[in-house]
Formats: sequence, structure tokens, C-alpha cells
Amino acid sequence: MLFRVFRGEKAGNDDNDDDNDCEMKRLSMKTVKRFLATVPAALSLAFAAAASAAANPNPAPAGGEIAGVFGIGGCNFRTREHNYETWIPQMAAIGINTVRGLGGTGWTGEAERNYANVDWQAEYLARHGISFGGGFYNYRQGKGKYGLPMDDLPGWAADVTRLTAHFKGKIKYWEIWNEPPNGTAPGQTAADYARFAIATYDAAKKGDPDCLVGIAAKSAAINYIDQALAAGAAGHFDYITLHPYETAGCIMDHPGTEPVYLQIVPTVRKMLAARDPAKVNCPVIFTELGYAAGGQYNKGGPDTQAYAVVKYYTLAIVQGVACLQWFEGMDGDSGPMGLMDARGKPRPAYTAMAQMIKHFSQKPQYLGWVLLNGKHYGFVFQGAKGTVLAAWAAGKEADRVDFGQPVKIVDPLTGNVSEAKTCELTLAPILVDGVPEALLRTARANRNQPIPWGGDYSNAKSVSITFGEKNVEKGLHTQSAASVAAAVVGYGGGARVGNVPGGNIFLVDPNFLSYDATPIEISIVCHRGPDNKPAKIGIEYESTSGYKKLPAYEIPESAEWSTAKWKITDAQFVSMWAYNFSISPGKYYIQSVTVTRLDRK
Repeated sequence: MLFRVFRGEKAGNDDNDDDNDCEMKRLSMKTVKRFLATVPAALSLAFAAAASAAANPNPAPAGGEIAGVFGIGGCNFRTREHNYETWIPQMAAIGINTVRGLGGTGWTGEAERNYANVDWQAEYLARHGISFGGGFYNYRQGKGKYGLPMDDLPGWAADVTRLTAHFKGKIKYWEIWNEPPNGTAPGQTAADYARFAIATYDAAKKGDPDCLVGIAAKSAAINYIDQALAAGAAGHFDYITLHPYETAGCIMDHPGTEPVYLQIVPTVRKMLAARDPAKVNCPVIFTELGYAAGGQYNKGGPDTQAYAVVKYYTLAIVQGVACLQWFEGMDGDSGPMGLMDARGKPRPAYTAMAQMIKHFSQKPQYLGWVLLNGKHYGFVFQGAKGTVLAAWAAGKEADRVDFGQPVKIVDPLTGNVSEAKTCELTLAPILVDGVPEALLRTARANRNQPIPWGGDYSNAKSVSITFGEKNVEKGLHTQSAASVAAAVVGYGGGARVGNVPGGNIFLVDPNFLSYDATPIEISIVCHRGPDNKPAKIGIEYESTSGYKKLPAYEIPESAEWSTAKWKITDAQFVSMWAYNFSISPGKYYIQSVTVTRLDRK
């Protein structure tokens, strides 16, 4: 966890409560009893233990090491002063043993600090068997100021050294900033973050040579870290943190796009191999990631949030994430993001987390993948007591799967277990406790093979999508995929109208191209709209310097289709916003889009 020691204040004190409209009191036994009445009977004993003795079935190991993949986080409000008492016992009860919360160094240039409140937090979390970390974040650089304190790095560094020295032996992990470039000042660049990271890393090691220091980026902004390493930050970090809300959310909003989320860690590894080979296998931690239980970002409600818990963690383990710290344990200042609501009532997501830990263990071993009925992803693990399969449908249509023998099927939202030979697979994930031998052999054989997205395009020269009554996707996909494919049959046959929502965002199969700035050509077969009025089509793509726009192509007046082409030498597809390139909307038809690697014959 990242706790707070804000600059210019006593440690842990934050008077900026504009977004905090909830008032919580310490957890009394009466409150615990009311809470127990809301949870499934199967969990009652665990909560009773938490209430009486703060028992954690998976206590974190000594020394502050990464305790497991199933972590939790909290907002500013939930992770300050004594607010841990309102939700930490419930997290410990189901075996969560790693916590993260927003924090900072408290940089002031003062010789002494008052860390009493944070000392209390550290002791409280340790008593519940939970590991925790620290965060370097210049929350208050001064009145009217914010951002990286580039004007006084020596003062900043001195406070970092005091901080890590104070918590030596208690806090192992320290994170440099919260999702930069967010929170940096206008004009501050990745090169500034590199200088800041170097000063922070060296200062932290001076205070505690055994501590571990991580560099960070917002979302899946791997290109930001790439720029920072190129600017000198290489060698000045021990792990990497990301908050890939958008990329993970893609699999919830657009079923079948799991490979977009699955490519994050492999892309990080490719980046490290190029920029800092000595760190290529360093831990990657998602220190913040979640999905709302309702509101504008989740029309499916609490059950859909629970689906996200299962899918996010399953796919995080597959790609090698060391720890995912779900945001958040209990609703706070960021809407209905919690496993529990603001009154402490558990949501289905809470039960899903409990079932994941129960069946997977805190450190499951990924064994491999299968395609059920040739199209539905299934992922196999060595879990707490045996092999476990996590699976769900590839699209919105249900499909019956035959496992070849009776198996134990776990509903992660309730914990109910049934035994059956077949199962109707939907978007609601299931866990199979005890994987049939035939599926297990297939999964092991696939372990090191590319996970396909409508085919294996690892060695293809080009990928494409052709529009019509049904999209034909060959390694190139729209974010809306087949759900909007039947919208338009345009001029002269199959086509997509340029102003159809969702059809203008494109994702390249990451097995075809990710991170590498390989020369490519994007070509679009297009035609003016039915009124034949002048129209232009442009593209915006992920480059080594972020998203970049290219000059638009003016579609000629002609009865024939024409082809717009752009040759690109600085593409860097990392799916920061869950897409690689987009085309501008307009009154035109598109017949097909193709991406060609110019380095392949």
C-alpha cells in the first residue's frame, strides 16, 4: 500500500476533503454483527475470526516482500488516520494481504517529521497480516504550486532519505509518484520525470539500501516509461507500476478483446529489453485497477463488477503481473468502486474476490490456455488444492461446453458449487475445480504459444478488416467488433459509413505488432458518401511520442473506390487508451482497412 505523509502537514493529516462526503466511525462489535448478517453463511466464520482476532488466512511474509497477486487499495479518505478500521478486517478475513493507498513524502525541507499516524497505520496493517508500501508524491509543493519539485531536488531528496530511513525494516516497496504524467505541472516531460526518478531512487537507497523503488505511469502508458528510460532513468528502479483502467475495461465493454489487456506485461518486457535489459524481468504491479458497480461506466450493475474481478485477476496472472491492487476495498471518494459499499455491505465482487483467493491461492501457477468449442478462452492454473480453470464466453451469445466428464463448477459470485458434464458458457465467468486431464494436456501444450485473436498473426505481413453485413477481421479489429458490424451496407456492396459510432477505432493484434517502431503502412479503401460531396479521411495513431495525427487524404470524386495510404516510421502500438489508431469521422464509406509491416516480405 502507499500511505500518505503529505507535504507541509503532520504525517497522515489531510484537510482537503472536498470529495469526501462520507463519515465513518470505528468498527464496533455491533457494526461487525450487522455486517455478518449481510454476507454468505459460508463466510461467517471468517468474519467472526476477523472481528475477534483480526485473523488472516494468508498472512503476508516477513520482510515486506510481495505477498501475492490478490491485493487491494483505497482512496484518499479510506487510507488515512483510523479509517482502516472500517474495512481492513473484512479484507484480511478473505485472505487479502497487500494494501495500497495514495500517499506522499511530506516534503517540506524540515529536519524532523512527525510520522506518528503513519507508524500507527503500519502497525495496524502488520497486525492484520497485511504488507504495505510507501509512495513518493509531492501532494503539496506550496501554495499555488504542484507537480514534480524540479526547483529543489536536493530538498526533496533529503526528505526521501529521512522517510526511508525512518521506515527501514517496515516498508520494502516505494512508488515514485502516482500515475505520471498525471499530477505533474504543465510543461513537465518524461525527461523531467527521469531526473526526478533518479534523484528519488538514489535518495531512497541512501536511507534504506534494501528498499525497492518503482517507477510509474498512468493507464498503460508504456511509451511514457520508455521515454523516461531513454532520458536516463534506466537502472534507477526495481519494479514498474501501471493503472490500466481503459485497457482492462475494454474486455468488459467489448467482449472478445482479452488480447488487448493480455499484451500489457509482454509489451513492458519488450520495452525493457530495448531500454534496460538488466531489468527485463523486474516485477510489474498494477497498483490501481478496478471497475465500478454501477453508473455511467457500468450499466450491468454489481454482478458485472464481480465479473471484472474474476477476469482482471485471471488475465493478470496469465501475463505475469506480480500483484493487482483492486481499487477499492470500500466505496470512498471515487464512486461505487468498492468490493463493499460505503456502509460496509459486501457486493458480489467481494464474494468473487474471496472465491478467487480460495481456489487460486495467493500465488497460483499459470499452466496454459485452451479454446473451448474452438473460440472461448479458458485459462488453467495450479491453485490452492489442485488445478483450476477460469472461463467465460467470447461474446454475448451463450454456448454450451462439454467437459467430457463431470466436473465441479464454481459460481464465483455466490460460492455455490455444482457438478455437471456440460455447462452453458456466458459472459459470467466460471471456475472449474479439478481440470479434466485432456484439457490440462492441451493447456500445457499451449503454455508458450501466442494466445490467438481470431487466428495467429505473429508472422503475418499484414492484418486487415473488411466491412459489410458482417465484419471480416484478420488480425485487425474495431473496438465495437461484430456488435456494430451489421449497421451498414454501403456504396457498391459491403462498406462502413464513416460516421458510424465505434467503427472508427482500431486495434492491431499485439502478436502482429506491439511496442517496436517498425515501419508500417496503413491503407484504407474508401469512397465519398451517397451525395458525392467532398470528403476527407485522416488518421491518428500511437507513436513514440504519444498519439499523433497525420494529414488527411482527400477522397476523389469517382465512381470507383480509391485507396488512401500513409507510411509511418514511428508507430509504437502499446494500447494506452485501448486502441492503436483511429480514423476521422466523415461522410464517406470504408470498404477495408489494412496494416502492413514494411519489414516483412
